[in-house]
Amino acid sequence: MKTHAIRFTLLLVMILFGGATLFAQPGEKLIKVVVAPNHADWVYKTGEKVSFDITVTKNSIPMKGVEIRYEVSEDMMDPLKSETKTLDKGTFTVNAGSMKKPGFLRCRVWAKYDGKEYPGLATAAVNPELIQPTTKLPADFVQYWDNAKKEAAKIPMDTRMTLIPEKCTEKVNVYQVSVQNYEWGARLYGIVCIPKGEGKYPAVLKVPGAGIRPYGGDVWNAERGYITFEIGIHGIPVDLPANVYQNLSAGALRSYNNFNLEDKDKYYYKRVYLGCVRAVDFIYSLPQFDGNNLVVQGGSQGGALSIVAAGLDSRIKGLAAFYPALCDLTGYLNGRAGGWPHMFKDPSNNIPAKIETSYYYDVVNFARQIKVPGFYSLGYNDMVCPPTSMFSALNMITAPKDYLIVEEIGHYTYPEQWEKAWEWIDKLIKK
Repeated sequence: MKTHAIRFTLLLVMILFGGATLFAQPGEKLIKVVVAPNHADWVYKTGEKVSFDITVTKNSIPMKGVEIRYEVSEDMMDPLKSETKTLDKGTFTVNAGSMKKPGFLRCRVWAKYDGKEYPGLATAAVNPELIQPTTKLPADFVQYWDNAKKEAAKIPMDTRMTLIPEKCTEKVNVYQVSVQNYEWGARLYGIVCIPKGEGKYPAVLKVPGAGIRPYGGDVWNAERGYITFEIGIHGIPVDLPANVYQNLSAGALRSYNNFNLEDKDKYYYKRVYLGCVRAVDFIYSLPQFDGNNLVVQGGSQGGALSIVAAGLDSRIKGLAAFYPALCDLTGYLNGRAGGWPHMFKDPSNNIPAKIETSYYYDVVNFARQIKVPGFYSLGYNDMVCPPTSMFSALNMITAPKDYLIVEEIGHYTYPEQWEKAWEWIDKLIKK
């Protein structure tokens, strides 16, 4: 019994936070570089002067005589100001200037100690609610995706469910699922966890962050009374040995986010976006589903897919999206940050066909289509999915939005953020 309890506790922790910790919270270090804007909420208005206070600590005590170098820049852009200083008094204030337009102003700092450099940063938000996207909305955007969904709907699901006895619990059955995706022979794989009790249940579709990896399913929230369906996006089973995914990451699927970018009908994410719709088809086919209450959830690429799915499929009743990727991809072509995967930071991608394709896959344009409530959480220090790109998309959403901004975080989450997300989902479902 003791071994079973330990395994269950570990499984609970992995399931509850596994999707959120794909980009793990940084570990503690001996030397801490603390950078803080002089506004408690980190928010400024255009034209307002911004300053950052820098402190370097050891054992929580400010250090004197430490050499630092700092850079001030707009989000992901080249430095506007840089300097090397010595902290004679243990602290230093950087006068970072102001911004004439909405955006983000970042101060990055590196402190030298015992032959090593320790980084720190902070990012001031300047009227972030006014940031507008640079990407374009194609005139046929809605028609293009309506036609794509109609064509995909002609493909039979050919559902295959295999019970995984070792993952099942007293309250939940766990299955590996395979359904036919957007064209003949293409498959979508995932793990569905279904409560065993009589009755009908709400459902959560869990969409993945970037990369190639296995998935274990969300038993914990299934035991709380949700059908949970966690999917992969690459058309391969999600329970293979780890080395298979490692080899694919380094080989055939390396840089998959750029595959066929020059052709909107063949771009890699077409199968992914339509796969999210097919995952909804599968959930609606389950006799245990209550037929109405479906929420989609994910972080990073999964945050993007949460917005895409909710924008594509009206059967989804809500979404919880963390630091969404694929937002305002053309930012770099307009002198500011673009979203992950930063394809237009590479000059070789700056050709008309690739730019045109990006308009049909940019999360900004799916955000415009959302009509259901959403929970959104992000941080200003994110340099994987820059906040300029994320607000470009989030500002286009006219449906109800609940924000949880954790200003200091980068591309990771604290456990409290996921706890708040599930509280929000519970409340939405109870309504």
